[in-house]
Amino acid sequence: MANITAADVNKLRQVTGAGMMDCKKALVEAEGDFDKAIEVLRKKGQKVAANRSDRESAEGAAVSFVNADNTKGAIITLNCETDFVGKNEAFVALAKELVEKAINFNSKEEFLASAYNDSMTVAEKLIEQTGVIGEKVEIGGFEILEGSFVGTYVHGNKIAALTALSSKIDSAEALTKDISMQVASMGADTLSYKDFDPAFVAAETEARIAVIVKDNEELARLGKTLKNVPQYISYAQLSDAVLAQAEEDAKAELRAEGKPEQIWDKILPGKIARFISDNTTLDQERALLDQNFIKDDSKKVADYVKGFNVEIAGFKRVTLG
Repeated sequence: MANITAADVNKLRQVTGAGMMDCKKALVEAEGDFDKAIEVLRKKGQKVAANRSDRESAEGAAVSFVNADNTKGAIITLNCETDFVGKNEAFVALAKELVEKAINFNSKEEFLASAYNDSMTVAEKLIEQTGVIGEKVEIGGFEILEGSFVGTYVHGNKIAALTALSSKIDSAEALTKDISMQVASMGADTLSYKDFDPAFVAAETEARIAVIVKDNEELARLGKTLKNVPQYISYAQLSDAVLAQAEEDAKAELRAEGKPEQIWDKILPGKIARFISDNTTLDQERALLDQNFIKDDSKKVADYVKGFNVEIAGFKRVTLG
């Protein structure tokens, strides 16, 4: 029987990240052969991974990394099965180690196939950790972003976001953190309503109106207040003619209410603003620049960014679950 020393166990642990007892058992099984011990741990992980392949891995850690000159960033989620494992310091440390490696690759597939160390790929490392931890471990979200300046924000190890600017400015770090926080919180998936395909907007309008109409049938049955049924859902639909008609409708309401015309100019802007708000719900949900800014909901994100004389060049977001 091979003489397994504490130094041998520690060396295997440093290379693989496996627990002390797992490393000792692997070395004993491999009769002290270091490479065979690594293979023993890997096969254990493969067996556990196969048994847990259909398990949901919705917990874990969302992490980010930006290079030294802030021109490229990476965000990933390292997923596991339970919140207990996801909060473990060693697990979070592994996630942070992996995201620093991930920044060198353009896709999750490339990253998984890359070398974790001299003895295994990233994918093999995840399989090994599945065996060590006893839970399914995998890379969930994976995003890379480049720009003149890239900043990041991570919310509670659950959501990570990146923002790229069109140029580097003095306030770049603060601005990209604020916008990344917006992205993490509100979950936009496009920059502006101008990016929406007209066919998508038309189909989404029909679907949303149908849902509200159905909801109102139930609310009416219960004698509750009905929801507003919008005519539109995006500023892309609010042509000059539509806005002009909205103004005429607002004037008609004021006239019917007996409001004197000399005060209409004080009331109309608010009514038009309300009309726009009620009829741009898609933009507010999906278009970053058209959302209300979370740190000051009296302004849009576009208004906030305008004060910095720079443009948002792109953004990315990953989330657990």
